[in-house]
Parts: sequence; structure tokens; C-alpha cells
Amino acid sequence: MASRPLTTWDRFAAWSRRNLPTRESMEKSRVLRPVAHRVLAPELWRFTRRSVPRGVALGMVAGILFPVGQIAIAALIALPFRANVPVAALTTFITNPLTTPFILFAAYQIGAWLLRTNAPAVAEPVAEAATGWLQWLWNAGSPLVLGLLLITTVCALLGYGLAALGWRLWIARKWRARHQRD
Repeated sequence: MASRPLTTWDRFAAWSRRNLPTRESMEKSRVLRPVAHRVLAPELWRFTRRSVPRGVALGMVAGILFPVGQIAIAALIALPFRANVPVAALTTFITNPLTTPFILFAAYQIGAWLLRTNAPAVAEPVAEAATGWLQWLWNAGSPLVLGLLLITTVCALLGYGLAALGWRLWIARKWRARHQRD
């Protein structure tokens, strides 16, 4: 019997299963050990129509605003918001070494445009990001911070909305399939 070819969704689901943090890996984390009892609460690991979009939004916030320790930060901020911890942790992968320079450059350009500053962007953000990114961030100042806050807000709202819409469409599809079988 021939198996069907893998779709993009199948590949994404397989990648997510491989990279999604497990309860056990979170339990072993030194960073999370003081709050492990809260992080490992079962309601934070269930996929519900409310917790998944919250996890996506909080993962976007942690992924864009915090350059280091994003997964741990996403897990910690998911606690008070009762967001899905694995989804929040997985969403932080939106930023990575390939996307971060583009996000920083776009944030600086947006911030400079909003603040109406005529200063050109730092000429070598990618080269400096590899060695002295904190100094580069400090020198970029308020345009970068404003741009990052705006990009984070827009991405978090879009992520929340798309996750909620995706959840609704998925449930509607399941209902249709169930009613067609009956």
C-alpha cells in the first residue's frame, strides 16, 4: 500500500513534534527549576482555543523582544496569562540568526521614520551583531526600541488573531467531517 506524499502541514507538524519542548525537558531546566511546579501545571500544556492564541502572542513577544533565553522567558510569561507553554516556546523560533538582523533593521527603519530622524541606519549591523550587538543596540537607541515595540505589538496581535482563526477553521472542519460521516 503506497503512502500519500507529505504535505507542508505534515512536515511542519513533524518538525514541531521534534522541537517542541516536553514537560520532562522543562522539568530538567535549571532556569525553570524554581517555578517548575507552576510551569508543569496540566492546564498550561493543554491545547485549547484560548490557550493556543495566547501562547502564540506571548511567544512572539518573547521571541522579538528578548534576544537571549527566549524559550525560558516565554514559558515564564505564559504562567500568569494561562497560555499554552509549548506553543509559546515554539513560537519564539520566529526569531533566529537568519531573521534577527532583518527584524532589527526593519525596527530601526520604522522607529527612525516614526521619530522623523534623518540619521542613517548603522552601516554594518550584521557584522556588529556577531560581536558587539549590545553596543550596537545601545547606539541605535530610541528608534530601534520604538520600532521593536511596534513590530512586537503588530506581530503578537496578528499571531493571536491568526491562531484563533486557525483554531476556528480546524474545529469547523472537524465538525463538517463528523456530520458527513453520520
